[in-house]
Amino acid sequence: MSDIRRSILWVIFGFSMILLWDRWQIHNGQPATFFPSGTPPKTAAPAAAAPGTDVSTPTATAPAAYGASGVPAPAATPAVRQRHTVRTDVFELTLDSEGGSLVGARLLKHAAETGKALQKSFTPLELLTTEGGRLYVAQTGLIGQGGLPTHKTPMRLIEPADTGPIALPDGQDRLVLRFESEPQGGVVLSKTYTLRRHSYLIEVQHEVRNIGDAPVQARLYQQLVRDGLKAGSETPFYTTFTGPAVYSEAAKYQKVEFADIDKGKIDIQRQAPDGYVAMVQHYFTSAWLLPAGMQRENFVRKVDNLYAVGQIGPDMAIAPGAAQAMASQLYVGPQEEKVLEAIAPGLELVKDYGWLTILAKPLYWLLEKIYGLVGNWGWAIVLLVVLIKAAFYWLNASAYRSMAKMKAINPRIMEMRERLKNNPQLMQQEMMKLYREEKVNPLGGCFPILIQIPVFIALYWVLLASVEMRNAPWIGWIVDLSSPDPYYVLPIVMALSTLVQTALNPLPPDPLQAKLMWLMPLIFSVMFFFFPAGLVLYWIVNNVLTIAQQAYINHTLGVPLKFNLPQFK
Repeated sequence: MSDIRRSILWVIFGFSMILLWDRWQIHNGQPATFFPSGTPPKTAAPAAAAPGTDVSTPTATAPAAYGASGVPAPAATPAVRQRHTVRTDVFELTLDSEGGSLVGARLLKHAAETGKALQKSFTPLELLTTEGGRLYVAQTGLIGQGGLPTHKTPMRLIEPADTGPIALPDGQDRLVLRFESEPQGGVVLSKTYTLRRHSYLIEVQHEVRNIGDAPVQARLYQQLVRDGLKAGSETPFYTTFTGPAVYSEAAKYQKVEFADIDKGKIDIQRQAPDGYVAMVQHYFTSAWLLPAGMQRENFVRKVDNLYAVGQIGPDMAIAPGAAQAMASQLYVGPQEEKVLEAIAPGLELVKDYGWLTILAKPLYWLLEKIYGLVGNWGWAIVLLVVLIKAAFYWLNASAYRSMAKMKAINPRIMEMRERLKNNPQLMQQEMMKLYREEKVNPLGGCFPILIQIPVFIALYWVLLASVEMRNAPWIGWIVDLSSPDPYYVLPIVMALSTLVQTALNPLPPDPLQAKLMWLMPLIFSVMFFFFPAGLVLYWIVNNVLTIAQQAYINHTLGVPLKFNLPQFK
């Protein structure tokens, strides 16, 4: 039993070291050594990332007359560009008169700072931006013959008439902004943004008016464009996905790494009658959504060190003097699971739990219910771990009883190993006989623990991905469960609890193995100094409950609680 457990621990330890080395390489701007297809290293912001940087829209059906990009050339008529600032109770948005594009979004309820830094000042988090060498914008325009309006076409603000700072008036729940392009190719494009109180969802209405003498064929495109920089909430020891995502009922949720875009390895559902396109980062996202049932063409591409994800709507045939409208939605905000679920099917998947989503979603639901009762995310984590341990109590009891029995006969096994070390076959036969006589299953302590591992990994991802943990206090000095403990109290407690668990297990017969088994928890605990406090808290509670249950089972079986310490000489 001890050999099997040690083998499992060595495999986990070795694989952890490989992953840690890869994360360290990526954090320092180097390619991953063992998993080069993973998340790319940080890249410098594009030097030419000026506001309004042109990112052309791809489409296989675009007329060749408009160049390889598929987007018509921008209007040559010079115009004075303006930036319009719009404020609601949750947003401060910046819209550019060039294309009527959304080029800035500050989330007034979410701070840019985390942890101790938040206590000094509150600066709203800037999600969309063209400042500070960064670029992350939302654009729309038309594809078609005759040089139609694009995201580079000059537009003017029609509503409201005041071009100064615009704010959602007190007592009103809706604010409407309307942009209108200069005539281009016989077409005028109008964009109407509708903002609502308490909402990160923006309703966007496009109206295409044909003021020419000939019919017009046009398609609406919507895209999110950003640089390849990662979110600032990561450490060398853990990383989250940043990049484009495409969802459809047929192919479900599809992420595309920046590194795969660089290599041209883009595997997404191109044609779909539903779904959305999104730019995802840790805790926050933006997404374009067309109405369900409307055929669209999804695309992901890279242009001039910028990455774009978007969708192109169906053909619109507009007769002279006629107009046609198309509604869509733009979400720019936090990954609040319940809010995203209410907007569109599958939108909550931008909060990425990985391959354990089927377990993570119920755990988040339970965590949220507990939070509703206690009003503190830290105590909600503690109670959730207690409930999970209670649910697995009998399974753990079976494992610990098996381990306690193994401890009881361990001296006899050690004596047998020493006596029969030159006759391995006879030693194996004698050990199996001893197991039968004592009714001990050497694997009895492993299987119950292995069954629980996916549950606790899923809980790990719930705590890592939930924006609710961001700047959520627990007690005293823990003012942000999403940031590392500023005084390293929790990581130290976690390391001590891990050492206690190790001490409760019998030592391997080999002195060198015994020393290494004690060094492993110390090495493993190092990365917890960089982990969010909420994750460390969950691990501490799990360790303490495990030690308590193991001690109780030992006591009931008459096995003395003994700390087994190696000789470090």
